[in-house]
Formats: sequence, structure tokens, C-alpha cells
Amino acid sequence: MNLKAIVSAGLAVIQIAAASPGSAAPLVSLDTAVFVEHQESGDVRRLEPAQSFKRGDRVVTIVRWRRLGGSNGGFTLVNPLPHAIAYQASASDSEEVSTDGGRNWGQIGTLRFGNRLATPEDVTHVRWRVPATSAAAGRGQIAYSGIVR
Repeated sequence: MNLKAIVSAGLAVIQIAAASPGSAAPLVSLDTAVFVEHQESGDVRRLEPAQSFKRGDRVVTIVRWRRLGGSNGGFTLVNPLPHAIAYQASASDSEEVSTDGGRNWGQIGTLRFGNRLATPEDVTHVRWRVPATSAAAGRGQIAYSGIVR
């Protein structure tokens, strides 16, 4: 599976919004890196930069942000997932997910997808709220994992 097509389909379309309504969105530089995770003996895992994907690969996406200016408050990063990637988990418990294209947000286990509780595979978007205290550090990163469908 072509890595460039998958990344271009969703990971490169991260939206940035001010954390509080009515304030200007901060200027933020983003860098996204995608890795394939390999399980070695025992609990040892190894990440390698992704060159290509195949069905069933576990991938880890790291979004690094750097604040360039703008407002002094926090901000929100919204990342639409490429359809080829089934969301699994985030490295942060503060993420919120959407299963309906970004209209409604919540935590896995609380969102509904039709008549049932949503599963990680139903996720279409992930968002993280970067509070003002973290944004003041000037840089940070957020990571999440998925499985290639």
C-alpha cells in the first residue's frame, strides 16, 4: 500500500483551532511521522520509519507541534484519519474521538455508532486539546496507533 497516498489522504490535513471561542488560532508548525511497529521477543517493540504498508500492520503516528506565535492560550489539533487506517489508541488519555466525521466528540466507550457503542475501528477523527500551560512550552508531540485495514 502506498504510504504517500495514505498520509496525504488524512494525516496532512490536521486542523488547528484556538481553545477558546472568539480568540485567534495560534500559529503552529506541524510535523507528522509515521512508523510501523514490529513486535520482537517478549515485550520488546521496535518502530521503523514506514516506507510502505500492508494489511494488518500496526502503525504509530507522531504529530510534533511547535508554536510560532499567535494567541497565548491553548489550542486544539484535529486529525482526520485516513480510511485505510483503523484507529486503535492514543498515547494520551486526553484525546477525544469522532465517529461521524467530526460532528460529535467523546471518548471510546461513551460514543454511539448507530444502535451500538462505537469501537476504535469506527473512529474518523481524533482531536487533542493542548492547554495553555502545555502550549506555553512552545513545543510538544502527540502519538496514536492504528492498524492498516
